Amino acid sequence: MAIALQILFVVCTALLILLILIQKGRGAGLAGAFGGGGQSAFGTKTADVLTKITAGFAAAFFLLSIVTGMYLMHQVRSQGQAPQQQQGPARPQPDKAPAPSDQPSPAVPAGETPAATPTGK
Repeated sequence: MAIALQILFVVCTALLILLILIQKGRGAGLAGAFGGGGQSAFGTKTADVLTKITAGFAAAFFLLSIVTGMYLMHQVRSQGQAPQQQQGPARPQPDKAPAPSDQPSPAVPAGETPAATPTGK
């Protein structure tokens, strides 16, 4: 369900961007950039239709964003996980060094056993 909502959200966003770019604004919009001059890219009556379609996609965009947020919050709460807030880059935990011992240990190369130390008898 979450993937379907995200796909709808991306498609709605892309279509909304395209609709906004197609419309004629005060500066002649994208149509004027391609040599449309003072005329609309698709005719005179389409400006009203494009405005209504854009308003519909804008409403769908806001509705999808609210529904997606509510759905994901419900999903997180039902799993018993609290949402984590990130307050900056994660810091690695410092490794705890072993406590120093009172007696120094002799350095022995890996794979070798230490030689027996002679006792003073």
